Amino acid sequence: MDKTRKIIHIDMDAFFASVEERDHPEYRGKALIIGGDPNKRGVVSTCSYEARKFGVHSAMPTKQAYKLCPHGIFIHGNMEHYREVSAQIREIFHRYTDLVEPMSLDEAYLDVTENKKGIKSAMKIALEIQHAIYHELGLTASAGVSYNKFIAKIASDFKKPAGMTVVLPEEAEAFLESLPVTKFHGVGKVTAEKLHRLGIHSGADLKAWEEWDLIRELNKQGYRLYRAVRGLSDSKVNPHRERKSVGRETTFANNIFDEREMQEMLLLFSQKIESSLERIGKHGKTVVLKLRYSDFSTITRRLSLMEYTRDARVIYDAGASLLSDVYSGEESVRLVGLTVTNLKPLHFENLKLEGF
Repeated sequence: MDKTRKIIHIDMDAFFASVEERDHPEYRGKALIIGGDPNKRGVVSTCSYEARKFGVHSAMPTKQAYKLCPHGIFIHGNMEHYREVSAQIREIFHRYTDLVEPMSLDEAYLDVTENKKGIKSAMKIALEIQHAIYHELGLTASAGVSYNKFIAKIASDFKKPAGMTVVLPEEAEAFLESLPVTKFHGVGKVTAEKLHRLGIHSGADLKAWEEWDLIRELNKQGYRLYRAVRGLSDSKVNPHRERKSVGRETTFANNIFDEREMQEMLLLFSQKIESSLERIGKHGKTVVLKLRYSDFSTITRRLSLMEYTRDARVIYDAGASLLSDVYSGEESVRLVGLTVTNLKPLHFENLKLEGF
């Protein structure tokens, strides 16, 4: 376990909403919700901290957000613009290190153990990055600093917005013991409920359990949590993290029963997936169908193909076959999605061997 590494996790504060507030001063200090018209089907991408005070959060249906915050300002947002701003933020990161692992448009890990400016203090680098983002781009970011990615990510959420938390190696276990288990990465609602039933509410409670007992109760999650609460993680910052899947999904304006309409959407998705696979030079072997019903229950089904492909027709046929197998026509559907996973590069198959 290498505790000499210096890892920073930068997490932009309410990124999409903050960009809109910067560009549109009339939104500042108001409950801004990115997600579109609340009278139509949609999901909240993010919202300002003013909106969060009313219980609005990302992934919430916009209709529910409107009920909680009827005076809020609802807008669709501009994803292309957010990508441009994200690229500007990453340019600031690269002034210090090339070991940058973006996790999304608004967060990234940086390994600054060895850095371009020869600065020994990771805290000083994080502070400089926060200042640069604020003074050059008019946005705020929160930072977590520690010796591994897991702790740095938790730390970045500790003093939002515009805060910084540093967790030194000798402080890590006490820091992790003090946390509620819901703060541990990967502990969602279902896992949290099971942990609570076991009497595990804090990191200290979790640490009191033996490894095999946790594995027996939680399988692989138990192994991961046993190590996490002890600050044991050697996951490196990977600037070349490979894309593992390509997919598309949509939420319909109104719930639908028409299987033919779903098939038409799958055909459109297949064509877009083919274009994306061509762009990244990969093909895949597993097709995954996703359906979400009107009661928000969600199912996924997958089909492994005989050969790797990026052909839209093959992808569509697999998706349509899965839809036919799983959809009875008796329940209304609000969302449909299609994904190709189990990807690998194309170039090996495309090489022409000469002289043999």
